[in-house]
Amino acid sequence: MSDYKTVKSSQITISELMLPSHTNFSGKIHGGYILSLLDQIAFACASKYSGNYCVTASVDTVDFLNPIEVGELVTLKASVNYVGNSSMIVGIRVEAENIQTGKVKHCNSSYFTMVAKDKDGNNVKVPKLILSSLNEVRRFYYCVKMISVRKEKQEHEEIFDYKSIEAIENLKNYNVKVEIN
Repeated sequence: MSDYKTVKSSQITISELMLPSHTNFSGKIHGGYILSLLDQIAFACASKYSGNYCVTASVDTVDFLNPIEVGELVTLKASVNYVGNSSMIVGIRVEAENIQTGKVKHCNSSYFTMVAKDKDGNNVKVPKLILSSLNEVRRFYYCVKMISVRKEKQEHEEIFDYKSIEAIENLKNYNVKVEIN
């Protein structure tokens, strides 16, 4: 295994025509179906980059921006944007194209944290990342910020006293009613 790999070496693109069987009750493409495609491409991208079987550790962000219609061609583009020791953050962009008009819309952006595993299920080291453009640098730093925010949230959860009188009183500022027995 090489010590370093480029972002480009991880890139994967898949396209799929959206069928009526993929719809939800409102006639749009079901978000769960798109999530399944996102997980598939995240797996393929991380496995291609690391050369190992990979598992989804977390789905850090899934922003549904525009609905997808039956008959549109959906294209998912994925790349490894960040690497740790055994983990990778895969950024994914989803676009839908009206194949009759050629109009393309950005429908989803997602970030999946994937972990490389060996044949026994143990974490395995992944290649370091070569950043070859300022856009790749931007994406890397975006992931660094995501990791930092995740750690802050975890620390807040560990130290925040939700049982305190102040915390209970503060709930008056929200759309809740507290009825603890």
